[in-house]
Amino acid sequence: MLLQDGQATAQFWRKPYRKDCQQLLFSLSKSFTSIAVGIAWDSGYLDLQDKVISFFSDQLPDHPSLHLAQMTVHHLLSMNTGHNDNIYSAVANETDWVKAFLSLEVQHEPGSYYRYSTHATYMLSAIIEKVTGESLVDFLMPRLFEPLGIPKPSWETCPMGITAGGMGLSLSTEGIAKFGQMLLDKGVYEGRRIVSESYIDLATQEQSDNRRGESRIDTSQGYGYQFILCRRGCFRGDGSFGQLCFVAPNERIVIAATASFTSMKQLQTLLDLIYEHIMDPIDPDHRPSLDDNSELQQRLANMTCPVPLPEPTPDDIPNRGSACYIMDENPYHLQELNLFMKEEQLEVQLIYENRDNTMLGFDFTKPVSIQDVFTKDLSLHQQEAVTYAEWQDKNTLKLTLFYIETPYVVTYIIKFSNPSIELQFRINVSLNIEDYTITGKLNSYR
Repeated sequence: MLLQDGQATAQFWRKPYRKDCQQLLFSLSKSFTSIAVGIAWDSGYLDLQDKVISFFSDQLPDHPSLHLAQMTVHHLLSMNTGHNDNIYSAVANETDWVKAFLSLEVQHEPGSYYRYSTHATYMLSAIIEKVTGESLVDFLMPRLFEPLGIPKPSWETCPMGITAGGMGLSLSTEGIAKFGQMLLDKGVYEGRRIVSESYIDLATQEQSDNRRGESRIDTSQGYGYQFILCRRGCFRGDGSFGQLCFVAPNERIVIAATASFTSMKQLQTLLDLIYEHIMDPIDPDHRPSLDDNSELQQRLANMTCPVPLPEPTPDDIPNRGSACYIMDENPYHLQELNLFMKEEQLEVQLIYENRDNTMLGFDFTKPVSIQDVFTKDLSLHQQEAVTYAEWQDKNTLKLTLFYIETPYVVTYIIKFSNPSIELQFRINVSLNIEDYTITGKLNSYR
């Protein structure tokens, strides 16, 4: 979505994604946590110079790191806690993330060493819960989400139930755009003050030097409070695979994007294109309306993701009824794959040793919307998937699932070689899910 002076002048969603779908924001969640801290600061719940240890006296280690006592809310916000290395695994692998964070060695004096840290943002969420007695979502509902017209969102939590803060928030692309418009208007949305202008100023000016080892021009202009500074006075929040809230104050532009980039270098390419084709040609005396962009809108409307085209089921395929395959031992704990085929409909049942069974529905003539359990940012969740099925040849079945709250597109390739079967699992992008190939045999006794 492109907003100019608060008006949407270009917007589109590739099918099967829809305008009303929530999208997982990954690290773009951090910018929302920042605004939550600003609201809490405005309301007197906390001060930006409060010491982190002051909120968690009962969870401190017996021998805390020397520099830990100097760490403040400001240092969490500015990614300047003093940790030398990426602490993600050291915290995420524990049950109590707060205790794990506080137990770590702080090698540098806080404020002297920038290190991007998802769990620094998590600690901000934990602090807000401590001082308000509410979860981050409940705190933000009447103060941010409702004023922006955003329905109550889902936000993943740590094992202890504290909102993740640095990841795991799902919002519609339009919700991201509204958030960006509020930032553009210095904390005001449709005449209502959400967060103070003084906090917005702090959040969007350089608080840390993020230039060390960074080659991307729009990721080496300084770091604010959970916002990345860009060229020409612009700033952004972003997340894995290209989730984006981009704000250009001088041009009065907001751009919201949800994407499935295979590399964050592609996000820099997108930003380069935004500067070249949107910001540079703008005539400040003329803001085009949607009517001015009819050709562009038509082109956007015709853009879709590559999806299998509906094809009738070949007459000579095997296993037109039901079949059960016992899978060979594998590290993914998939024990059985069952196929139930009737005319143009197909159901695929996956039976795992260590989790609930999965039943996937397909139709060879059209896409089907189903509910399935699949990963988001932190863990497995029930969510919508849009499915497609096609026979590549009489022995090769291709199944495609778009998990439309996330960037994930999963493909199963099933190759039949009676009585054996080969199952290939492929995913387009992922932080921690691997492709795999496993085999099995037809269960002739069932």
